[in-house]
Amino acid sequence: MLTPKETLSVDFLKTFFLQKICGTNYPVSIGFIVVNEFCERFSYYGMKAVLTLYFINYLQWNNNLSTAVYHAFSSLCYFTPLLGALIADSWLGKFRTIIYLSVVYVIGHVVKSVGAIPDVGDNTLHITLSMLGLGLIAFGTGGIKPCVAAFGGDQFEEEHTEERTKFFSIFYMSINAGSVLSTIITPILRSDVQCFGGDCYALAFGVPAALMLVALVVFIAGSGMYKKNPREGNVLVNVCRCIGFAIHNRWWSPRNSPRREHWLDWAQEKYPKQLIQEIKMVLRVLALYIPLPMFWALFDQQVDMLNALMILLFIPVFDMGVYPLVSLLQGFQLFIVRLHKRLCWLFPGVQARVHCQPLAVVQDPDNLALKKMEDVQANDVHIAWQIPQYVLLTAGEVMFSITGLEFSYSQAPVSMKSVLQAGWLMTVAFGNVIVLIVAEGAGLEQWMEFLLFAALLIAVSGIFSIMAYFYTYVDPGRLGNEDAATKRTK
Repeated sequence: MLTPKETLSVDFLKTFFLQKICGTNYPVSIGFIVVNEFCERFSYYGMKAVLTLYFINYLQWNNNLSTAVYHAFSSLCYFTPLLGALIADSWLGKFRTIIYLSVVYVIGHVVKSVGAIPDVGDNTLHITLSMLGLGLIAFGTGGIKPCVAAFGGDQFEEEHTEERTKFFSIFYMSINAGSVLSTIITPILRSDVQCFGGDCYALAFGVPAALMLVALVVFIAGSGMYKKNPREGNVLVNVCRCIGFAIHNRWWSPRNSPRREHWLDWAQEKYPKQLIQEIKMVLRVLALYIPLPMFWALFDQQVDMLNALMILLFIPVFDMGVYPLVSLLQGFQLFIVRLHKRLCWLFPGVQARVHCQPLAVVQDPDNLALKKMEDVQANDVHIAWQIPQYVLLTAGEVMFSITGLEFSYSQAPVSMKSVLQAGWLMTVAFGNVIVLIVAEGAGLEQWMEFLLFAALLIAVSGIFSIMAYFYTYVDPGRLGNEDAATKRTK
């Protein structure tokens, strides 16, 4: 039993922790999450900025091996989110998953930095430490990626959907701000600072390690202010068992059995209606994501610091200018501002890719050896002609990626927020796989590859437009409230 003084203290702490930023509906806790994401992205992109040079100059690998390992690592970072999401939603919860995997992340950075110290062992040990460090980093960064975004969305009340949508824009800005700064700073640390008689890769990897440690400390510092939704049992096991029972029941049911509206309804004899509805929600969204890897396959081949800088400019422009203007056009409001705005901005990526063809041919990082170009003379085309294409690409990314984060959160049931965020991130991973398959297996010249990707994206956009037209929005909050009411009546 608490004393009156202790009760007053508890009430004061609750009031303090639940306060909003400057009287708005933005909880104070999101400040810690945004700063955490900024530092984490600084550490990730800062390390990647010098990774290929580290492979070539320090580990003495050839260009092909360096490129293959680099892309394999990048792909792994977008496949591991599924593991992190399953751990969060089925075992530890988002908060503890972020903390534990961040520790793994920091250890990976430290191991990677130690592997870059020339005095520590021979080249074999350096390679071993580097691969071990990259493996830990891939598990850490991928594991926390879906959890941080979903955890940030959890901080908002259900009625504050507009504020939550703007949060995802701020969240994405922090990603690109960390990317821009780290891409500038870590190469300078590598080349301008000399240590152990050469370029200081140990420092270039050590600074990102320190930033990841800062990210962990900042996140823990806000622990008392977070809204932490409890996990709801072993979600993955329950989902798999429900799907398996539905398939088995449907397959072995008598032919004269009454028909069900959906094949998952055959699990109603054993599993609660809410779980079945939640699985339907997730499967509908995941099916909608099937065509989307093609956007990333096209987009990720031509992004650099200019793209990240434009994102920092475009996000406030779109949030405060473009979206409000578009919302005035009632006939297009739902089509553009909600799910379908991702479709509309698949096409600028196509246009940018097609328009970039004459410029991109001379920028293939895998063919830097002397190669005479017959159709374009050196310096005939000013680099400023690439800016319009980057404007289109960046506009597409702002509307596509941020909307995808918010859509994945809003359309996921409470028990599977991280899982659906991981599904969204998996579209990036499969996009990288498509690039590797086409680049290594097709044997096309680069300009033909670009045109192929552009044509495929046009086709995929048509398929996605049909799928999006028939998609029905679901209110997960209302589903949860109805389930709670059902439990009370029982």
